[in-house]
Amino acid sequence: MTSAAPSVLVVDDEAPVRTALRVNLGKRGWDVTLVEDPVQAIDALKRAPFDVVITDVRMPRGSGLDLLGEVRARWPDTPVVVMTGFGSVEDAVAAMKAGAAEYLVKPVSKDALFVVLDRALAQRTLRAELVQLRRDVQERFGFDNLVGATPQMVSLYETIGSVADTDTTVLLQGPTGTGKELLAHALHYRSSRARGPLIRVNCTAMPATLMESELFGHEEGAFTGAVRRHIGRFEQASGGTIFLDEIGDMDLSMQSRLLRVLESGDFQRVGGRETLTADARVIAATHRDLKAEVREGRFREDLFYRLNVVTLRIPALRDRRDDIPLLVDHFLQREAAKRDRPLPRIPPEAMADLVAFDWPGNVRQLEHTIERAMILHDGGADLAIPTPDEEEAASRPPEGPSLPPRSDAPVEDLPAALEAFERSQILAALAAADGVQAEAARQLGISRSNLHYRLKKLGIERQIKHG
Repeated sequence: MTSAAPSVLVVDDEAPVRTALRVNLGKRGWDVTLVEDPVQAIDALKRAPFDVVITDVRMPRGSGLDLLGEVRARWPDTPVVVMTGFGSVEDAVAAMKAGAAEYLVKPVSKDALFVVLDRALAQRTLRAELVQLRRDVQERFGFDNLVGATPQMVSLYETIGSVADTDTTVLLQGPTGTGKELLAHALHYRSSRARGPLIRVNCTAMPATLMESELFGHEEGAFTGAVRRHIGRFEQASGGTIFLDEIGDMDLSMQSRLLRVLESGDFQRVGGRETLTADARVIAATHRDLKAEVREGRFREDLFYRLNVVTLRIPALRDRRDDIPLLVDHFLQREAAKRDRPLPRIPPEAMADLVAFDWPGNVRQLEHTIERAMILHDGGADLAIPTPDEEEAASRPPEGPSLPPRSDAPVEDLPAALEAFERSQILAALAAADGVQAEAARQLGISRSNLHYRLKKLGIERQIKHG
């Protein structure tokens, strides 16, 4: 990010040129530093950063093009504007080839100066934002963001570490919500293609008739509605990774087209004659058992073997319950930081309920449950996290037998009446369960942590067994 007063370093051996630039830029509020040659310029850059460098090309004590190369190597985020003499087209061309952001022709007009510098500053800001965006994406989807310490997950991490920095095709298999897309991001951002794009294609989100155009693109006029050329996802992913999500749902005819691309590396846009080369690593994912799909004739066997070079199987959350406390802590810390709140405590009873729950929606369902609990949190030290089953039960109206008898007498204090009814139901359940808290909670249709919370809220004094 640049400061309110952008800083510029002017490098020129002619005093009148330096003075004119100082006056003009000073009127625009720029902070201007003047030096006479590249040697002084390097010393100035070592002492402090600059938003833009303006340099002449030909000076007695060094070349502006040499200075440009030095700045590009040591301070790559600093744009360099080169000034050339009138008619020195060769200098301008050489400067742009060497990486100059802009060039100016002497004598420099004030209007041209402002336009060029504003454009160079905008490019610098855009590059800084892009770097920050890339850093944010890597932080969110990088390898270190994968959470789990069970043997299944440790083995998974080891395999990812072995294949990430290769162009090997990887197949991710696991139930919905287990984090296949997160693993695809981790594979991409740990590879040599991390600076390239990661292009995701949802193979279930579009009709088969549109999938070919989506993957490979089309030429203008290729079909009705093709009013202009469309660049497909394989071209968009050039130099990076293409992530084919839910590939098990792809139409058989498209499976055939995809297989040809994976085997030859070549494809054509729909309606086109030019043969293009696919330069993208392929990562595919599915929640389906592709071997079973092959047996049933719904997935091509040859495509399966082409994709099945390295297969990563992601277990369901219920099969790695020991990771649930780690995941809960991870999501809690993220949500607390997002909302700038202190980290709440989860009572042991509540954590036990979360670990015992089967989580049919896997990690994604747990993540959403924690997010919802934090949104509804009242700010207390403890955080109540009902499982999805408990939330569903709480949303249903109470059954007839548990309702109090109808009375025509007016209720003067509804909160007190509801509290008295709640107290009577809990005491009755505890009595029927011989004081065993877990059994009383089961009869009431709530979790042990929920029952514990209500006992504390109502101030019920009773010897309770915790069996």
